[in-house]
Amino acid sequence: MPDRVTSKVVFSDPVHFFAFGFGSGLSPKAPGTAGTLASLPLVMVMMHTSIQVYLVLVLVMSLVGVYLCGESARRLGAHDYPGIVWDEFAGMAITMTAIPFSWINLLLGFGLFRLLDIIKPWPIRVADRRVSGGFGIMLDDILAGLFACILLHGISRLV
Repeated sequence: MPDRVTSKVVFSDPVHFFAFGFGSGLSPKAPGTAGTLASLPLVMVMMHTSIQVYLVLVLVMSLVGVYLCGESARRLGAHDYPGIVWDEFAGMAITMTAIPFSWINLLLGFGLFRLLDIIKPWPIRVADRRVSGGFGIMLDDILAGLFACILLHGISRLV
């Protein structure tokens, strides 16, 4: 596994470019958080579509992400290189599914998703440890996104 992937590697290869979240995964500190932040403009645009379009986009992001994350990891010789953040893009999009756009909802969704992705409660931790390849890279973030979405919907019903 390389110690540090350079911007030349990321910006010269479309697989790495997308897997590294348009370069956001190159952040030397907290690349997952940087990737989630970078996903917000895309998620905000998606939130202004119909629920049907939103769900199709989330499905495409997730399926394409299995390939992108797996192929990028394979080319780097690493199971889940920290700079691979397309899984955060999909996880954040899942978090905001059927949530009305507001800055408060976006901020709360961001916080919930990052918290769950970082602490990895059961069963997220089990999926992270036991499932490999591109699907494994994506699965823990998909689960974190689903749990964050459920929590966000619950919170929105209380307030």
